[in-house]
Amino acid sequence: MRRKKGNSSVSSIAILVLLIVGAVFVYTSEMFEREVPKISLNSNGYWNLKKPLQVDISDLSGIKSYSIVLKSTSGENILHNEKFIDIKSSLLVNINPPRSAYAMKDKTIKIIVKVTDASKWNFLKGNTVTKEFTLKIDKKRPKLEIISHSYKIKKGGAALVIFKVSDDNLKEFYIKTNFGKKFKAQPFYKDGYYISLLAWPVTSKNFKATIIANDYANNNAKMYIPLFLKQKKYKVSKIKLSDSFLKGKIAELGEEFSETQGVENLLEQFKIINEQIRAKNEKLIHDITSKVSDDMISNFKINKMYPLKNAAIVASFGDHRKYSYNGSYVSESYHLGLDMASNAQAQIKPQNGGEVVYSDYNGIYGNMPIIDHGLGLYTLYGHCSAVQITLGDEVIDEEHIANTGKSGYAMGDHLHFGVLIQGIEVRPAEWMDETWMQLNINDIIKNAKNIIDSGE
Repeated sequence: MRRKKGNSSVSSIAILVLLIVGAVFVYTSEMFEREVPKISLNSNGYWNLKKPLQVDISDLSGIKSYSIVLKSTSGENILHNEKFIDIKSSLLVNINPPRSAYAMKDKTIKIIVKVTDASKWNFLKGNTVTKEFTLKIDKKRPKLEIISHSYKIKKGGAALVIFKVSDDNLKEFYIKTNFGKKFKAQPFYKDGYYISLLAWPVTSKNFKATIIANDYANNNAKMYIPLFLKQKKYKVSKIKLSDSFLKGKIAELGEEFSETQGVENLLEQFKIINEQIRAKNEKLIHDITSKVSDDMISNFKINKMYPLKNAAIVASFGDHRKYSYNGSYVSESYHLGLDMASNAQAQIKPQNGGEVVYSDYNGIYGNMPIIDHGLGLYTLYGHCSAVQITLGDEVIDEEHIANTGKSGYAMGDHLHFGVLIQGIEVRPAEWMDETWMQLNINDIIKNAKNIIDSGE
């Protein structure tokens, strides 16, 4: 019996529709996804063959199998080779060093990762990708050597250290302290040698400094700087706030700062000025004075500091001031400079030149120039009246930079003289003492140069 032509056409169309539907399903279904698995290695291109590496594998349809091979001059070492019944969408695989890692002499190796996913694409075989990672092998930790250093450091004071650090793949080095500060060292004299001033904050009970060096392969080296610690007691002043002081200076300052606007209570105004505004002003100071140059230096000559001729010391460094009103505690602060006074609006002439890194009004410090003397050493001049220098100026020794005054939080005409090392206030008295500077700065540098020269 002959089939009707119409039925044949309908069948052909139906088959074509099914083929189209099937093709659309194949191309749109996750079962037939065509993207190869994603592979990443958490490495910067170095490996110390001590700490494990991690390979991150992921795929939309899931991971069916993977292998990881270490390839070196001695051959291939299979580190992982797995197939999964329960399909996994992602894997984080630890690559532990092979047992022969200690004896491995290769400077570079390859990690080869091959992954097949669970897709039905490619005639049900899935998508396969192979990725190679070339790693530099570095099993040696950086070398550290202290060349010369100060014998001791006093609480609130400073010290100097000169050291050598070397590594073919050096990443970073710094001086870590027990109070959270990291001191940066500056290149010194010849390649591989570095110098840094250190500071023991008056607010920290103890001091410990350790040189830390890290390379790109995560090898670490540490060396403790053996300084003799000398404690020093600082004055504690119990200050009773008077109504005349609150209604006078505090009310005057209260009108100046945005933080005290709308605050009616004078005690609350004092607390805000002594704590919040002081912290804000000191943060600016610390940020400015924390910088250290990357340029190499061969010497560091500092003259005895005494910026105000014939001045009397009217307030000491490190004074812990505790304020009360009618017998009740109100607030506290540390006086982190030396107050000096002579004649009203006396000329301020620092014995050491440098670059002016700040010359503006800074809250409770009033008109305040800051000079950078190099090696992370800065001097600060607070409460000035007239200021003769501007940001970016290069001042010379004995130059007239400003006049004393009572701008900011000052009751009378004087100079607040501050010395800072990488953002930490230190005792100005040390930098006014020629013997201290000879023993702790000049002799250390001279000794280090002799040792460096004799070793070459």
